[in-house]
Amino acid sequence: MHDHPHEEEYCHRGPLPKRSLLIAIGLTATIFFAEVAGGLLSGSLALLGDAAHMLQDVAALLLSLGAIVIAERLPTPSRTFGYHRVEIGVAVVNGFALILVSALIIREAYERFLHPQPIDSGIMLGVAVIGLAANVVSMYFLHGSHDLNVKSAFLHVLADTISSVAVIAAALWIAFTGQTLADPILSIAISLLILVSSFSLLRESFSILLQFAPRGIDMDEVIWEMESVPGVDGVHNVHLWSLCSNINVLDAHVYSCETDVRRLDGIKAEIKHRLERFRIKHSTLEFECRECEDCRLVRELRD
Repeated sequence: MHDHPHEEEYCHRGPLPKRSLLIAIGLTATIFFAEVAGGLLSGSLALLGDAAHMLQDVAALLLSLGAIVIAERLPTPSRTFGYHRVEIGVAVVNGFALILVSALIIREAYERFLHPQPIDSGIMLGVAVIGLAANVVSMYFLHGSHDLNVKSAFLHVLADTISSVAVIAAALWIAFTGQTLADPILSIAISLLILVSSFSLLRESFSILLQFAPRGIDMDEVIWEMESVPGVDGVHNVHLWSLCSNINVLDAHVYSCETDVRRLDGIKAEIKHRLERFRIKHSTLEFECRECEDCRLVRELRD
């Protein structure tokens, strides 16, 4: 007895992630143009380097938005799970892009150690404050989403925010001391923070691609919850993985001596209801009236 996904399971994202990404794209693009102008006027390599960072982030945010739009397309007979895995692919690209950004920041910091230049700290400070304000607004709209693409976009904006704070601190230091080495020192700190975020994102993305059990879900607890349903005599061949960041999938064989079809439907409905607490939105349950010997021995050893 199998259960198949319904269309509403594939339309769960709603307009909020897209609206948040559109706002973040608009603000980030605005910061990019402001920092290019400010960098040229002030002679600040920090602002010009951060502008290049912003341009790369605009591309990353557009990729995230495109992934969500594609993922909303309903399943077809040849693509039975739809396009949800596109999200993970884009998240991996964004993760590696963050590593590349870190490398560019370190390279730029090294160049500034070797060739310090005079900077108009007033213009540098003003543009950085505007950038910080815009980044904070973007983070507000992107924060708290379970969508992995929105999370990766949030990390990009977070890196921009930290970068803006660093530029502000460097501008203040230069204004009061005249020492331009503050800029490359803070740039290295930024790169280290970005690296930590990018490796975390890649670890989560690859765990989904390799179909590991979702983090934070205890398989033994899932099995116990299923076996505690009245009428269920055992559960085996349980496979749990994530289709994308917010859809967990489970396949399992359920052993039951119940022969009444209506009661079996009730058992299946109760199992699905209990699985919801583990954020399992789609499950395929195959009922059997005879438990295989190997599965019985495994269950007895576990008990």
